[in-house]
Amino acid sequence: MKAYICAAVALAMAGCATYKPLPLPRQADLAAHTDELKLQWPASAAQPARSIDVRAPISLDDLGLLAILNDPDLRSQRGALDSAQADLLQASLLPNPSVGFSWAGPIGGPPAVDAWSVSIAEDVTSLITYRRRHEAARAIFEEVRTNLLWSQWQVAQKARLLGVDIYWNDQSLQLFGQERAVLQSEIAQVQSAVSAGNLDNAVLAPQLAAKATLDQAYHSLELDQLSNWQQLDALLGLQPGVAFALARPELPALPTDIDARIDTLPQRRPDLIALQAGYHSADASFRAAILGQFPALVLGGTWAQDNTNVRSRGVDATFDLPIFNRNQGQVGQARATRELLQQQYQVQLDQAVGEARALQVHAQRVGANLAEAQQAQTSAQQILQAARAAFAQGNMDQRSLADFETASLERGLDNATLQKSYGEDTITLAVDLGLGLPQTLALPTAAASTYQKPEPVL
Repeated sequence: MKAYICAAVALAMAGCATYKPLPLPRQADLAAHTDELKLQWPASAAQPARSIDVRAPISLDDLGLLAILNDPDLRSQRGALDSAQADLLQASLLPNPSVGFSWAGPIGGPPAVDAWSVSIAEDVTSLITYRRRHEAARAIFEEVRTNLLWSQWQVAQKARLLGVDIYWNDQSLQLFGQERAVLQSEIAQVQSAVSAGNLDNAVLAPQLAAKATLDQAYHSLELDQLSNWQQLDALLGLQPGVAFALARPELPALPTDIDARIDTLPQRRPDLIALQAGYHSADASFRAAILGQFPALVLGGTWAQDNTNVRSRGVDATFDLPIFNRNQGQVGQARATRELLQQQYQVQLDQAVGEARALQVHAQRVGANLAEAQQAQTSAQQILQAARAAFAQGNMDQRSLADFETASLERGLDNATLQKSYGEDTITLAVDLGLGLPQTLALPTAAASTYQKPEPVL
């Protein structure tokens, strides 16, 4: 008998959770080089696993993936998925039945036998609402999962936007440097002419003012570039001051079927799908609250023997009389929550459609301006080549050549500024339309091993 009892106890404890310590970190976990980052993108149904090469200039797409894999905020948010999965597991468990046992032995009086009773009971109300509560938990899990996916998209978008800004700011700084050198050379020549008495000081004043304005713009852009690098390093989990090569941004053309893609946003945008899941969870909770109006009922059975050796069996039923509390508060709260989420979804859908259409118009305008700027830059470069040829032949003075060089550099700056703006619009529009980003979560190994996709609720 003891062996059976020990075996039963061991079997019961085998299914119990055990405690394991989880100490807090003692130091920062920032990488000193890009080689120290997580570089392995996990396999999915759409594509196999791949390793991101950080030794070559990093493309915008790979920069977004690196941010998803290494962003510290995303790593902390993934714990919410484990919590939602635990809630789903808890909601899927049936309520335990209650078992009762009593024994009473005679200690005096006429001869008698031991009395005992055994009972078992189950909460029927929990079984009635089980399906809806489980459905609500599945919807909440889907909401958390798609919200995390949307967070990954936002992080990837931010990294790509920073990549575009950093690349074109570098080009602008180079052009600013060349323009400053041209203007400084011109100022030096004018100062020499003023010293020789060939020109008046008044000629020098406009050039010095132009130089001060140019220096101010250059230093302001330098600070912007420093801020962009610091933000990108923080996004990738790198130590401040780490820089690396970025490839020239390759941006896809704007889709021609934007209207059709906007119409299907509710099926593709994770934030909208998350709101749909939240609404379905609220709807299921509302149904569960309505079912909760059923009086609390506990059914069970009893088997007993009294001291005279008379044995009996019977049925036990315990239920509430719904005189005061008929679950009115839970029903009202669940109804209000569902209405609130329905309104929030409408607002979010309106914002998503409005922002996508506004970006479409802005990107088209910037694209047209960019085409004009590129033509103007090409024309300015051709004119500059002709001016240099004329200067080499002695048919043009140094100051006129400097003006042509400055004009060409200004056209280059205009082109770089519009390239950056067009890149920002294209990347933002792609995210708003649900294009060009991973459709599955990039989970760490530990989380991926326990992740189970719930049944679809949408």
